[in-house]
Amino acid sequence: MEYLSHSVGETEQLGELLAGRLQPGAVIAYRGDLGMGKTAFTRGLARGLGYQGRVTSPTFTIVQEYDGPIPLFHFDMYRLPDADALFDIGWEDYLDRGGICAVEWSENVSEALPPDTILVTICRHPQQEDWRTITITGGEASC
Repeated sequence: MEYLSHSVGETEQLGELLAGRLQPGAVIAYRGDLGMGKTAFTRGLARGLGYQGRVTSPTFTIVQEYDGPIPLFHFDMYRLPDADALFDIGWEDYLDRGGICAVEWSENVSEALPPDTILVTICRHPQQEDWRTITITGGEASC
C-alpha cells in the first residue's frame, strides 16, 4: 500500500494506524534517507502500541526500548557493519520477547530479518519537498 504524508503529524498517524494491525513479534524494516521521517513514523507506532513517553532516534544507543502493553524495540542499524553485529547485541533475544521490532537502516542487516518482515519505505515526494511517499509491503499488516 502506498500513502502520501503531507506533514510529520500525518506520518505519525500512519505509524499509529499500522500499530493497531500488528501482532506481538512483528518486525518492521524501514528504508529511507536521513530526515525522511522514520523516527516520526516510530513515534506514531509507539503511541499506537500504548506508549505515552518521548520517542527519540536510537542513533547513538543502537536500540531504544519503549514499554507499553506491547513493548517496542526501536533499532538504528546505521552504525552497524553487518548482521553479525546485530546478533552480537542480542537480536534473537529481542525477537523472542514478544514486542514489536522497528529497524531503521534495515538494509544493513537484511539477512537477519525474518521472512514476514513488514517493509516501510519513506521517500521524498517528487513534486513537493515537504511531502513523503510511504509504502508499506510484506508481512500480514496493511493499513
